[in-house]
Amino acid sequence: MTYTAAENRYDTMPYRRVGRSGLKLPAISLGLWHNFGDDKPFEVQRDTLRRAFDLGVTHFDLANNYGPPYGSAETNFGRHFRDDFAPYRDELIISSKAGYDMWPGPYGNWGSRKYLLASLDQSLGRMGLDYVDIFYSHRPDPETPLEETMGALDQAVRSGKALYAGISSYTPEQTLEAARILKDLGTPLLIHQPSYSMLNRWTENGSPSLHEALEQVGAGSIAFSPLAQGMLTDRYLNGVPEDSRAAQHKSLDTDMISEENLDRVRGLNRIAEGRGQTLAQMAVAWVLRDQRKGAPVTSALVGASSVRQLEDSLAAINKLDFSAEELDAIDEFAVESDINLWAQK
Repeated sequence: MTYTAAENRYDTMPYRRVGRSGLKLPAISLGLWHNFGDDKPFEVQRDTLRRAFDLGVTHFDLANNYGPPYGSAETNFGRHFRDDFAPYRDELIISSKAGYDMWPGPYGNWGSRKYLLASLDQSLGRMGLDYVDIFYSHRPDPETPLEETMGALDQAVRSGKALYAGISSYTPEQTLEAARILKDLGTPLLIHQPSYSMLNRWTENGSPSLHEALEQVGAGSIAFSPLAQGMLTDRYLNGVPEDSRAAQHKSLDTDMISEENLDRVRGLNRIAEGRGQTLAQMAVAWVLRDQRKGAPVTSALVGASSVRQLEDSLAAINKLDFSAEELDAIDEFAVESDINLWAQK
């Protein structure tokens, strides 16, 4: 059946300006890191993407090696785009990234101009797009000059293959330097994509913190893994289910499900119940709690394995406000829990 987007798709989702740019993102965006590779039913993917757009999610976030196998999330999204979303291209923000291993040999990893621009061309081919809205350096490369990596992002924008430049998992100091280089080249840094959750608060630390660095350069941020790879849901309140991400060793090791961390999760769950939210909804709302113009977090990036799971996360927008007492109570449990897989060693 031909897909027609819901007429009321913009009625409820809040949209936030990205830093000092002209772009706005939905408060909650959909990430295709998991659940859109060849291991997931195509029909479930289709239903999830359609429902997301019908509920105002205009931003779909990908990367070259999302799958499994590598590249399959972009290939599958390309089919969904062609079948359902091509008429709505100008209403969508589609992003991709390069920086992790993608193909064999010395030119399929990290941050060289050779790799980034070749990967962008491949991503566009898999998705059947003329351009992506945001192209990211997926992680900093300790051996490639930052000028080269940022120069590749600048070239991607100037070529028309990307509209905006982004970075992911860069430290505050690296972010400031990346923004300086891009500004000198004439392509501002639009956005940073860090991991951030109630159990992973590294972006708040340091002098400057990442939040402070982004405010300084006028960039926004989109927080990935706000549910702490699934820990901040009801999945692990009573242990590790056999079909869970942790049991399958998918970005969440069972070592992270310590009794200490579970006690924190249970404490946060009690607060969520008192707010009339699921734990997942409160976790997303907490990431978005600062609603001032130019707030440090522009959008929360969630994954979804089903329409039901998607709808649960998106319901977070119904209650984004927190009292001072609630925030204090959350802070008793929302502490660093050694789950940041993307920390630079």
